[in-house]
Amino acid sequence: MATLTIALMDSPYESGTTTTAMRIADAAVRKGHNVNVFAYEGAVSLTMRDQAPHPNPVKGTTVEEQDHPTTANFVAGLLATGKVDWINCGMCVDERGAGNWIDGARRGAPGDLVAWSNESDNTLIMGTR
Repeated sequence: MATLTIALMDSPYESGTTTTAMRIADAAVRKGHNVNVFAYEGAVSLTMRDQAPHPNPVKGTTVEEQDHPTTANFVAGLLATGKVDWINCGMCVDERGAGNWIDGARRGAPGDLVAWSNESDNTLIMGTR
């Protein structure tokens, strides 16, 4: 069993990078690996508890019909596996006022990313561009 560390920067719904990272994490967990996720900059909002699904007025669909997932739900699913550890950069959280997280996410610092990278079998940095 290997350990993969992923560093994320992108805010929710801003690019496909976040979806790709979550798919990589899910695939690793399904193969029995452990995954560490270090969220910094806008990615600290991925775990925000107050995210809510919404209707799509362009399509004329209700909240239920649209069934819009939230990144917080994606992350909660990953955390529920017991194979994923998630740290939000505390400085980034403070800058954005983004501290109301789902259960399982925790506060950390850039040093945690360095430690995880040193301990991991591989580290993937998902930049914004």
